[in-house]
Amino acid sequence: MSAARWRTSSYTNSDGGTCVEVADGVAGWVPVRDSKRRTGPTLVVSAAAWGPFVATLKAS
Repeated sequence: MSAARWRTSSYTNSDGGTCVEVADGVAGWVPVRDSKRRTGPTLVVSAAAWGPFVATLKAS
């Protein structure tokens, strides 16, 4: 995770909201964490699964 570059979802409001952060820079994987608990647990999803997941969310 030391190579991870975290970015906040574009849906997060100005006070941090209840949203997620996604990290770039981890080859083959997409780390996801709660924007309110940055030192808490991280869910790591394969990059192959992340694309279809996001596409499904956008389609809903």
